[in-house]
Amino acid sequence: MSEAASLSNDVTTLPVHLGERSYDIAIGPHLLHEAGARIAALRPGARVGIVTDRNVAERHLATVEASLKAAGLAPTAIIIEPGEKSKSYAGFAEVVDSLLAARIERRDLVLALGGGVVGDLAGFAAAALRRGIDFVQAPTSLLAQVDSSVGGKTGINSRHGKNLVGAFHQPLLVLADTDALSTLPLREFRSGYAEVAKYGLIDNAPFFAWLERKWQDVFDDGPARIEAIATSCAAKAAVVARDEKETGDRALLNLGHTFGHALEAGAGFSQRLLHGEAVAIGMAQAFRFSAAQGLCSPEDAARVAKHLTTVGLPTRIKDIPGDLPDTDGLMDLIAQDKKVSRNALTFILARGIGQSFIARDVDPAALRTFLEGERARS
Repeated sequence: MSEAASLSNDVTTLPVHLGERSYDIAIGPHLLHEAGARIAALRPGARVGIVTDRNVAERHLATVEASLKAAGLAPTAIIIEPGEKSKSYAGFAEVVDSLLAARIERRDLVLALGGGVVGDLAGFAAAALRRGIDFVQAPTSLLAQVDSSVGGKTGINSRHGKNLVGAFHQPLLVLADTDALSTLPLREFRSGYAEVAKYGLIDNAPFFAWLERKWQDVFDDGPARIEAIATSCAAKAAVVARDEKETGDRALLNLGHTFGHALEAGAGFSQRLLHGEAVAIGMAQAFRFSAAQGLCSPEDAARVAKHLTTVGLPTRIKDIPGDLPDTDGLMDLIAQDKKVSRNALTFILARGIGQSFIARDVDPAALRTFLEGERARS
């Protein structure tokens, strides 16, 4: 049986339309086993630098290496430590130097095997290496499958904030193996679910209502899981096709992220607060702030928080363990956000569920008052 003939039939394929940079997102089971055949169809005989973290390597690296070798590809594994702290200047240098040592050249590629941290770091390394080489995303977390692996945003963190150094560099292919999600700890899966809920809150109120009814099936690996992932990926692919480099409505995908990134930085990019947990708090805050400004109803803000709480996600600053910066410190971190333009604060706010919009020139005094109230409830 040929490599092509052995590929699964129960895989959903979604295109991302970007002209010469177009690529497919494959969603379904067994894709890590098929990585070699699918990548070899695009780059036969290539060297492949696999960037992964220690935890993912223990679960999936042997499978992927065997698949690549069987397809006539030459893999080299580069294993980093798990967690946001690897998304640093030092982590970036380590990965780039390791890829150079593996003699990864322009006709070769990088394979990002892991969650969002691995994808962001490996993608940025690929963007910079030899002034840009191809890479493939093989996201193994829910968060990465529905968000960070799609759209070409790559980067690392700075002491000034999250994802402030990076590049837009689209992948050659995304392989979202749903079997990999069965190995995720519950906390990691919940973290990814926040990004799923986000797509409903941005502009798809029926999807959010569907999640309110079907979330347990998503968590239990029922039929709703693949539907939720496919719906999320299709939503992001459509936005990326319209606005690849975030000059317009792609910024809507940052719902919850301005508050969330500040909280992540305040928590030291640590296990105290996972990215999706920060986004959950940030989305709840975005709706509460919108309600405080008379933009949406308090009932909608309460409904958002209720659903996130029901699935086990945090929704308030008090849910974060340990100390955080004071209001001035949080304001400083928010001011470093990528969406700030010429010192004007930009947030994604909402007129209701499924009615998010880009709010420019948000009043700093109103924001400060809101944050003080949020901290007082903690």
